[in-house]
Amino acid sequence: MSMTTSQSVTTVLIILSILLCSSYSDALSSPLEDENPEIFIVHVSKLDKPSVFPSHQDWYTSTLQSLPAHLSPSHPRGSIIYTYKNVFHGFAAPLTPSQASHLHLQPGFLAILPQEIHQLHTTRTPHFLGLSDNSGLWPGSEYGDDIIIGVLDTGIWPESQSFNDSSIANPVPKRWKGICESGPDFPSTSCNKKIIGARFYYKGIEAKVKHKLNETRDSKSPRDTDGHGTHTASTAAGSVVKNAGLYEYGVGEAKGMATKARIAAYKICWSDGCAAADILAAIDQAVADGVDVISLSVGSRTQHPFYQDSAAIGTFGSAMKGVLVTASAGNSGPSPLRVTNAAPWIFTVGASTIDREFPCDVILGDGRVFSGVSLYSGKPLEKSNTELVFAADIGSIFCKEGELNSTAAAGKIVLCDGGGGIGIAEKGNAVKMAGGVGVIIANSLVYGEELSAVSHLIPGATVTFKDANEIVKYIDTQQKPTASFDFKGTILGSSPSAPKIAAFSSRGPNFITREILKPDVIAPGVNILGAWTGAVGPTDLEVDKRRVEFNIISGTSMSCPHVSGLAAMLRKAYPNWSPAAIKSALMTTAYNLDNAGKNFTDLSTGKDSTPFQHGAGHVDPNKALNPGLVYDIQPSDYEAFLCSIRYNRTQISLFIHDKTVDCSSSHTSVAGPGDLNYPSFSVIFKPPNDSVVKHKRVVTNVGKPGDAIYRVKVTNPSSAEISVSPSILTFTATNQSLSYEITFTSLSKADNVTKTEFGSIEWTDSAHVVRSPIALIWPPSL
Repeated sequence: MSMTTSQSVTTVLIILSILLCSSYSDALSSPLEDENPEIFIVHVSKLDKPSVFPSHQDWYTSTLQSLPAHLSPSHPRGSIIYTYKNVFHGFAAPLTPSQASHLHLQPGFLAILPQEIHQLHTTRTPHFLGLSDNSGLWPGSEYGDDIIIGVLDTGIWPESQSFNDSSIANPVPKRWKGICESGPDFPSTSCNKKIIGARFYYKGIEAKVKHKLNETRDSKSPRDTDGHGTHTASTAAGSVVKNAGLYEYGVGEAKGMATKARIAAYKICWSDGCAAADILAAIDQAVADGVDVISLSVGSRTQHPFYQDSAAIGTFGSAMKGVLVTASAGNSGPSPLRVTNAAPWIFTVGASTIDREFPCDVILGDGRVFSGVSLYSGKPLEKSNTELVFAADIGSIFCKEGELNSTAAAGKIVLCDGGGGIGIAEKGNAVKMAGGVGVIIANSLVYGEELSAVSHLIPGATVTFKDANEIVKYIDTQQKPTASFDFKGTILGSSPSAPKIAAFSSRGPNFITREILKPDVIAPGVNILGAWTGAVGPTDLEVDKRRVEFNIISGTSMSCPHVSGLAAMLRKAYPNWSPAAIKSALMTTAYNLDNAGKNFTDLSTGKDSTPFQHGAGHVDPNKALNPGLVYDIQPSDYEAFLCSIRYNRTQISLFIHDKTVDCSSSHTSVAGPGDLNYPSFSVIFKPPNDSVVKHKRVVTNVGKPGDAIYRVKVTNPSSAEISVSPSILTFTATNQSLSYEITFTSLSKADNVTKTEFGSIEWTDSAHVVRSPIALIWPPSL
């Protein structure tokens, strides 16, 4: 999360005040009888309840009844239709704008918001991505009907309503060659017209850990006992589920991206990890089974040359067979050079925020309020002001289990540092075991304003590093510091702006091949709701005995299946397109401004993000349906690429099995890896002599029949000049291809430090904008 709760509430109140005061002003010159009541959600401060009222319900009712009658003489003061008391405090009631305007001025009333919650989706992402039943990619692709997505992950929980097949009329596609592999707790009836196949692979992991899998933790079947695979599968292609949510959070209608696409689950990950042998076996089988898209939310913590990377090798073969592979960029941000799954034939996806938050205020005894996030659902603190301690003062700054002084923690809220390699929920549980009644987690400094919500076992919230420092100062200067929580539930809207780049999302430049810009795009990956396993609780802790049908989690693992589902729908809309063409359509139509019209913000730094964080930009599904031009890549192009990065015959043979590639032949003789027909550019000015770099590209017209004239627009950085020849491309037919050359001229002298700048080119006609980002790198001169 990027904007504090107090800021978002203040912004909402300001906007609402303007709107409501305007309504009230208008009412002075027009009858109040003309105002129509609507449902408003009223958020109140629990701590501000006047003592004269025995309960919050009495306070709410009395306040409503005390509204001046003249504000709406033809509409009586509304009665409460719903009271919120577990995760936030407030109520819903019918009010006229004038009544709401008066109500929000009362002490303790934090926000009065029009009931926009009825438009809520649980993932929220279909709405945020602009997907509509009336036009665009959903109807244009028939919701991905009959397209098969292979999800390589931790398996699947078939009982989830996200995998019901009631909306799928067609039988399983005849081209499907896969099976529903059964196990002790996964009968063949687990599959249906939605889950059309399921397999599991464990031999590699057993060989790696040198013992048999513990079947109390890991079911030797496709069944998901972790939750990750179920979540990603439902995001890519989950069926419509009404009234879904994590307790009271994000409640609404859940939809995957391609709601009518089929799912084939390949379980490759276990409690001990995901073995390379198992990954390769699953990729190989998935292609043989007949999947159209592979969704791979898995990656290595270390980066290897492509020929040593099992995912790169397996996915190359997939691309050659016409199967697009989408993969997560990794969660190793915000450090540079950490993006994984970086081969050019993989669609690499970074993570960003959406326009939804789960705020929780941390209120100190001196009245100061710090905005955090939380998914806690349960009883509130017994005391409105509970004593507060810093974990460093009672045994373990990181709140490591068993190291907190139980006498000092008992009955208190404990502030824990977010580091130490210990999960947020795990820290909260450590506090609980030590007798604490609440927990505040200090976010790591490098994560800046990003806050990932957690379903704590005790009342708790995560705050920014900066705010945590202020809380520590408060603890140090008070004889008896206290705090309390105000859980505000689900908040939607354009403030704070979205998307923003997740701090955890792995960034470029591409460590393996600098001339290939990675990640390719960003997609929603922060606090995403999806289906969950029935085997573990929402925190995935062994002590968490709660069971939920949906869970909210974050990671590039969540952004990857969004793009998997979008790619599946493009495959349906354009069955003859190559994986590279589908990828190009989503890259060149991606947008680069947030919903406030500003450049994307990097949550780690608070500054504008660059293509090393967001790639070509944020996916725009409906525009991708009509991209105008695509950058296609043929198998021979990849052969030339492998030659250009100086792979020898043995290394190349890992990728190309049906022939021997001769790197001295004309079709593989290229200037360098930057000449691959990629939809983005990463240019290296190698000292001391490479001040001019040239690349060639070929674009194919996939627009409507008839003449199409595209003109180029260049955005130059300050230290380089970019020129394109020709500057006008005239197409006379659909599927016609034309080439152009782009020249990058350095205007900067070599230095002893790495320098980077960014630009772009756009090919435009009357209906399309085909955009390619450009990254320019000046390595240090030695």
